[in-house]
Amino acid sequence: QVQLVESGGGLVQPGGSLRLSCAASGSIFSIGAMGWYRQAPGKQRELVATITSGGTTTYADAVKGRFTISRDNAKNTVYLQMNSLKPEDTTVYYCNAHSPPRVYHPYDYWGQGTQVTVSS
Repeated sequence: QVQLVESGGGLVQPGGSLRLSCAASGSIFSIGAMGWYRQAPGKQRELVATITSGGTTTYADAVKGRFTISRDNAKNTVYLQMNSLKPEDTTVYYCNAHSPPRVYHPYDYWGQGTQVTVSS
């Protein structure tokens, strides 16, 4: 089993910055790519950014150039640096850990979520 614990969410003014952290513990060899997702009320959970164990990243178009995902494999931690925050970034952000490559039945682990609010 893998546990994901997020931190770093909170209230910030438009144009400000936050850094989210997600630390993985437990069966850490059971995870491959990690990422951040967000979900607004009444909407489907959507991709924000992902990063493989080798450092390959993907981003949602809405956050490209503003958000940066990174990973410290030694610390089993993934980060999301969020700059130039906009009110539309306000929602709950969830940390995700995906199964490693070559697993026949893929699976995902999820954190509990952390609230990010961008408001004056």
